[in-house]
Amino acid sequence: MDFDLILAGGGLANGLIALRLAAVRPEVRVAIVEAGERIGGNHSWSSFDADVTPAQVAWTAPLMAHRWDCYSIRFPDHARSLVAGYRTATSGTLAAAVAASGAAVLTGADIAHLDATSVTLAEQRTLTARAVIDGRGQGASPSLDLRAQKFLGLEVELTADHGLDGPVIMDATVPQLDGYRFVYTLPFGPRTVLVEDTYYSDGTDLAPAVLRARVLDYIAAQGWSVARVIREETGVLPIALDGDIAAFWDSAPRVAAVGMRAALFNPITGYSFPDAVRTAELVAGLPSLDPASLYTALRQHSEATWRERRFYRFLNRMLFDAAAPDERWRVLQRFYRLDADLVRRFYAGRSTGWDKVRTMIGRPPVPLGRALGVLLRS
Repeated sequence: MDFDLILAGGGLANGLIALRLAAVRPEVRVAIVEAGERIGGNHSWSSFDADVTPAQVAWTAPLMAHRWDCYSIRFPDHARSLVAGYRTATSGTLAAAVAASGAAVLTGADIAHLDATSVTLAEQRTLTARAVIDGRGQGASPSLDLRAQKFLGLEVELTADHGLDGPVIMDATVPQLDGYRFVYTLPFGPRTVLVEDTYYSDGTDLAPAVLRARVLDYIAAQGWSVARVIREETGVLPIALDGDIAAFWDSAPRVAAVGMRAALFNPITGYSFPDAVRTAELVAGLPSLDPASLYTALRQHSEATWRERRFYRFLNRMLFDAAAPDERWRVLQRFYRLDADLVRRFYAGRSTGWDKVRTMIGRPPVPLGRALGVLLRS
C-alpha cells in the first residue's frame, strides 16, 4: 500500500479529516488527491460558534481568518442585530494547515477512477491504500430533491472605512430577482469587505457578468467606493427539499463518502463547515480505518443526519413551493422576528420541539391555500 488512507478531493471535508487525523492519530499515512491547483480551491466557509461544541471551536480556531461577536439582518419591514459569535475560514487557511499536517498532497491530479482501496489518476498512475474516502463534492442524484443557493462575491478594498461592526448575513432590501435574493457582507478589515449577491433559486445557472455588476451597484448604494477588487468567489450550494437518502447511497459505488457527496450540509443555509467538523471527528475516532468500517459509519451518520433534519426540509418546501419567488423574503423576515435563542438553535440544527411549534404557529407569510397544499403533501 502507498498509504493508509487516500482522501479523494481536497475540499473542506477531506481537509478537516486530514487535520484531525494528524492531531490525534499521526501514525496514519494520509494522502489527498485534488484536481485543482490548491487545497480548498477559492472559497470561504462561515459558521456560528454555537454550531459546534466548545472543543470543536478550539481545534478549528487556527483555520479562522476572521471572527465577529455580532451580525445583522435587513428586510423591507424589519432590521435587527443579534449577538452571536460568527467565524469564517478561507481556502488559504485550510491549505496552509493541510500543508503543515504531514499529509501527502497531490494537486492538479485528475482522478479517472476510484474504488474502496485505490485511486487511478488520469495519467494512469494508480495509488493504493488500505481505504479511500470520496469527498469530491456534490454529484447529480435523482434521489434528492434539491434547489440552489447560488452566489457571486467580490472581496474588495474600499477607499474609506465601511463602518460595519459585524457581518450583514442577509440584506433582502434589494430587488427580488430569480427567487429569494439577498446580499451577504463580511467585513474583513476596516476597508476590506466580501460582498456576495445571493439567490435561493430553482435553477443553478449563474450569470457572472450580471451578478458582478449587481455587487458593484450594491457597494455604491452603501456609499462606498472601490479602490481595488482583491478576488472573486462563486458558488452553487444545495438546498434540500426532500429525498430518499438510502436510495441516494445505494445509487453510488460502495465507497466511503463525505461532505456534499454524502449529503452532509445544512438543508436551509447550505453551510457545510459544522458537518465537516463532526465528520472529521467521526473518522478519526473509528477503531479501524478499513473500507467496510468507514463506509458503514459514514453512511449511517449521513442517513441519521438526514432524518434528523426533516423539519428543515419541510420549511424549504414552504419557502419554494408555497411562496411566490419574489415573495419568499417574507418567510425569512417573519422568522427573524422570533427569539434570538431560537434563531441560534435553528442555525445549529438543534431546534427543540417548542422551537418548531413556535416557528410554524400564526398566519403563514405565504398564501394559505398553497401552504396547506404543502402541508398535506408532507
